[in-house]
Amino acid sequence: MEEKYFALPVNPISTVKWTAPKSVNGPLQETGYGEVWAKARKDVLTEAETASLLARRPYDLRHAGVSFWLGSGVDAMECARGAGHSIAVLHKVYAKVLDQTRERANSRIDAALREWNEPE
Repeated sequence: MEEKYFALPVNPISTVKWTAPKSVNGPLQETGYGEVWAKARKDVLTEAETASLLARRPYDLRHAGVSFWLGSGVDAMECARGAGHSIAVLHKVYAKVLDQTRERANSRIDAALREWNEPE
C-alpha cells in the first residue's frame, strides 16, 4: 500500500494556506479557521448539506477518514500511526468503530472454523 493513504497531518489546518477573512493573505491562525471553513462549506455544499452536520468542522473529515480505514479492515496500529495517535488514543476515540470491526472479525473466524470442520 502506498504511503499516500496514511498521510493525515495531526493538525490538517496548520499545513494549509488560506485566504483569511478581511482579505488578509497568509497562514490562517488556528483560532480563525472556523469562519473560513463555514464559508467554504457554503460555497461548495447545497443549502441542505450546509444546514446539516456534514463536515461541520475540518476534524469531522479527519474522524471520518480514520473511521473508514478502521471499518475497511486496516490494522489499528497502522491507523493510529497514520492519524498521529497513540494506540491508546485510537482505542478511546474510535471504540465504537473498533467494536464493529471486532464483530466482523469474529464472523470471519466463525466462517473459517465452519469451513475447516466440514467433512471432505
